[in-house]
Amino acid sequence: MATFEPVIMKGIGEIDLTDIDIYERNGGFAGLRKALREMTPDSVTAEVTNSNLRGRGGAGFPTGRKWGFLPKDGRERYLVVNCDEAEPGTFKDRMLLEYTPLQIIEGIAIAAYAIGAEQAYIYIRGEFLEGSRTFRRALAAAASRNYLGERIAGTDFSLDLVVHRGAGAYICGEETAQLESIEGKRGEPRLKPPFPAIAGLYGMPTVVNNVETLCYVKQIIERGAQWFAKIGPEKSPGPKIMSVSGHVKKPGNYEIPLGIPARELIEEYAGGLLPGRTLKAFQPGGASSAALFAEDLDVAIDFDSLGAKRTMLGSGGFVVMDDTACMVNCARTLTRFFEHESCGQCTPCREGGQWVARMVARLEAGEGSDEDLRVLNTINNTITGTNLCPLGDSIMPFLASVLRRFPEEFAAHVAHGGCPLKQTPVGAA
Repeated sequence: MATFEPVIMKGIGEIDLTDIDIYERNGGFAGLRKALREMTPDSVTAEVTNSNLRGRGGAGFPTGRKWGFLPKDGRERYLVVNCDEAEPGTFKDRMLLEYTPLQIIEGIAIAAYAIGAEQAYIYIRGEFLEGSRTFRRALAAAASRNYLGERIAGTDFSLDLVVHRGAGAYICGEETAQLESIEGKRGEPRLKPPFPAIAGLYGMPTVVNNVETLCYVKQIIERGAQWFAKIGPEKSPGPKIMSVSGHVKKPGNYEIPLGIPARELIEEYAGGLLPGRTLKAFQPGGASSAALFAEDLDVAIDFDSLGAKRTMLGSGGFVVMDDTACMVNCARTLTRFFEHESCGQCTPCREGGQWVARMVARLEAGEGSDEDLRVLNTINNTITGTNLCPLGDSIMPFLASVLRRFPEEFAAHVAHGGCPLKQTPVGAA
């Protein structure tokens, strides 16, 4: 494993980065001071654009281009920060929230300056109670040092940052459902267009960015676009936090340079598989991503390479399954999750997701039939691509991928009246 120094994870577990004095002694808020005193909003945006930073929340859209979509029509604009991390297998944002909240605040202030927003909201998952408390303390500390509020750091730029707690709905991680929730409405995705850049929060131009994305914005302004662009592939550069879980010796968050092979992440960073076991499958992008398999271990971990494999990097939830894992049981867990979290607005997601979850549950319980297998093998095109938001499109990728790769395992559940394998829950030793 080549030595790679952590960037936004640097110091976590070693020093208390929630203490503003310690954070400042380690270079904290230098990027914000540089942006406000030495750069114009347009030059900050240009620097982020030139770095080719792609959003770390899941979609992977170029951050600078996203900022550039805001119309210059004199209307008030908003920055919304997505910390509603609820994707199974992903736990990076929670770590950043709890251990380096001031870095998030600095990234927010830089981004708000770049897009001309004087009002920002951070949407924190309702279950992140300790993280929200830690963030509020950091917010107060930053305001006391004039890194938030009126005339920040003695400049003409002012910013008010509001903490908005979610209420446990996974769907509110989708950007337009999140905007609805902040406005006090039911968390349901909006029909697009118009996109948030044109009509977002309260109908005004809005940018929605993930917390990890904004932490890298801080680093790019400090170190320069070329530093970031030289890490990893040209079209998918920079570091990325990968949340590794499942059947590995050392599950946890690892900051890697994009472009390394999946084999390196599993064997070097996460310590390899548990003793005596072999790899069966892995999800590179959390619960929404299609599975890859032992023959795919040399695939590069980046947006484009994984996309070419008919899966995705997503938000970086990397779940490893060894030969003791039952693919039907894994599919049951995920389809049940998506069935439960559907907002119910779109018929294919609401009804299709429910029936898929029921069929997979029947197979797992030993009550499935050949007709269930036939339907599951043909329903993908009926559900995927027919919904307002990506949740409906997340129901089938894992299930479809393991159905293609392990058809005999699903057939065995019908033939044997249940699972023929000794099951080991993912994560168990």
